[in-house]
Amino acid sequence: MSPQSVVRFAQSLPRLAYAAWLLAAIALLSACAGSPHRRQPAAGTSHSALADLPPRAPSAASAGEANDILFRAIGLVGTPYRWGGNTPSGGFDCSGLVDYIYRTAAGIRLPRTSSDMATMDGRKVRQMTQLASGDLVFFAIGGAISHVGVYVGKGRFVHAPNSGGTVRLDDIDGPYWGSHFAYGKRVLD
Repeated sequence: MSPQSVVRFAQSLPRLAYAAWLLAAIALLSACAGSPHRRQPAAGTSHSALADLPPRAPSAASAGEANDILFRAIGLVGTPYRWGGNTPSGGFDCSGLVDYIYRTAAGIRLPRTSSDMATMDGRKVRQMTQLASGDLVFFAIGGAISHVGVYVGKGRFVHAPNSGGTVRLDDIDGPYWGSHFAYGKRVLD
C-alpha cells in the first residue's frame, strides 16, 4: 500500500476513527524513533534527545489542523526529491513539500521558497524543546535560511533533503541538522 493510499484511507474514516488512527500512527512513529533496549544508538544511527519529552501541540483551536498536517507529512515519506517539485507525482524539493502539506491539509498557502517562508508572519520558536507538532523548522548555512521541514514531534521532522534522495523523517537534533537549526515558526496559532 502506497503512502498516498494510507493517507486517503485515513481521511475517509469517520472523525473519531480518524483520531484513533492518528494516535496509533503517532505511537508507532515514536516507537520507531529509537529502541528502549539500547543504552546507546547503534553505529550509523541516531536517537533524538527530544524523543522523551512530552508531545507538544499548537493551540487547542488548531489541534485538528496540526493532526491533518502530521498525517499528510508522514504519508509523503518516500516520495522522490526533485528540485522545484511540488507534487507527489512529480516529486518535492523542501519548500514545495512544506507548501503542499499545508495547502492540502490545512488550506494554508505558503511562499514558494524556504527563505520567503522564514520571513512570513508567525511566532518564532528559538528552542527545539519548545517546538510543537506542525511547526515549520528552518535550517541555515552561512547565516542564510536554506532548508525547511515540518516538525512532527518526538524530536523528528519530515523534509525533502537532497537531490537523489526521498522525503524522509530525521532527528532534528542530530549532528548535521542540530548544528544548522535556525528556528521554528508556528503557523497554526
